[in-house]
Amino acid sequence: MRDYDGTEYRDVESVNDFAAVPDAFQRLWTPHRIAYIQSGQESGADVCPFCIAPTLSDEKALIVARGEHAFVLLNLFPYNSGHLLVCPYRHVPTYDLATDEEVAEVASLTQTAMRVLTATSGAHGYNIGMNQGQVAGAGIAEHLHQHLVPRWAQDSNFFPIIAGTKALPRLLGDVRAEIANNWPA
Repeated sequence: MRDYDGTEYRDVESVNDFAAVPDAFQRLWTPHRIAYIQSGQESGADVCPFCIAPTLSDEKALIVARGEHAFVLLNLFPYNSGHLLVCPYRHVPTYDLATDEEVAEVASLTQTAMRVLTATSGAHGYNIGMNQGQVAGAGIAEHLHQHLVPRWAQDSNFFPIIAGTKALPRLLGDVRAEIANNWPA
């Protein structure tokens, strides 16, 4: 047999032979996300945490701001302190199904959240994104939500790699209160 570059070889290699072969990809291993992938995909507003959250107190639901069509809350399982989710109130699964009003308010709330996080935590940058659908890694695929993860120049360490632990220096309730108290009226 010949390889793609014409090199001849005799044995067909197993995928197991490639486990330690270096390549050009960097990998972010997030095994804790399997809980969202394997469960939590139940549909319906009656079991959706993003539909239930607005019915609770802001403190209990970790909501930092409410708009007319969307709201902002802290991620219960954050990647960094201040990891926010921006969600429309309506139980809609994907961005293309959101109304113009929902899209506009998600964008506006995201901008405000960035300003508040920059002012309160001194964030140097942000990861912003949406995972659309279960196959794309959405933990809660039935309800559209956008992640806003603040980043700092010195925020990486080896805890997640060595100890399987994410160091979060502040309690969720304290972070929620600070962001909510600094959100413009």
